[in-house]
Amino acid sequence: MPHWCEGWWRVRMRGVLLWLALLAQPSFAGDGNLRPLETGVVAGRWAAVGRIDLGSNGFCSGTLIAPDVVLTAAHCLYDKATGEPYRPSDLTFLAGWREGRAEAEREAAMMLPHPDYRPGLEEDNTARLDQIGHDLGLIKLAEPILLPSITPAATGSFPRGGDRVEIVSYARGRSEAASMQDACSVLGIEGRIAVLDCVSDFGASGAPVFRDTAYGSEVVSVISAGAEMNGKPVALAVPVEGVLAGLMAQLDRASRAAAPGARVISGQRDGMGAGGAKFLKVGEAP
Repeated sequence: MPHWCEGWWRVRMRGVLLWLALLAQPSFAGDGNLRPLETGVVAGRWAAVGRIDLGSNGFCSGTLIAPDVVLTAAHCLYDKATGEPYRPSDLTFLAGWREGRAEAEREAAMMLPHPDYRPGLEEDNTARLDQIGHDLGLIKLAEPILLPSITPAATGSFPRGGDRVEIVSYARGRSEAASMQDACSVLGIEGRIAVLDCVSDFGASGAPVFRDTAYGSEVVSVISAGAEMNGKPVALAVPVEGVLAGLMAQLDRASRAAAPGARVISGQRDGMGAGGAKFLKVGEAP
């Protein structure tokens, strides 16, 4: 049975005290209006969303955005107890995971966090808002997922206050099937953080936040943390616009330059981080 780690973040946002928990860790929020995607027809629409198993350290949520690339939260790529990145072989993406079966299962070949993201150690319970704003990461799969039943999710523009959004995630008590929360709104934007009136729980880190458009649903942000504002639970999400294209370009360069099994653990900005990334072979000390 997957389990989760413990630890809290505290930050101040425009004078409002927020208690934050990385969602691979404890969250006080309940299940709200979550509904399980139980039937094959309903779940099939969201098959690009999957569970990311972190070895024996629990799981996160993630979204296939290209045949061989998964979008998630940067903190999902690090072992919280040590602050060190996981080995790619520790991570497995289970696309469309439902009741013990995945539409596709792939191991990770490489990982890329946002170049400005800095992981915290288990005993470090303080974080800054700008750290949450960098909480995006990519996973390069060892083999692409090329199945007619799974279409990589499209990504969209920066969310705006008042937008209606929906979250598809795996979490505590519902690790065996994805659930959707489709009655959420964007309460506001603070820098690169979208504040949502959704509730989230263990394991939902990295979950996609979708917005419906005339062209279909698009991922506009990724769940990073849970919080409480004015006594009510909220979720904090990281918009993908303005960052994702640069991360994808860096991952493409890294995957062509690095040996199989390498992991990208840092980067330098080049429009959004390219060039000076550091690569490690599996088993090499960081």
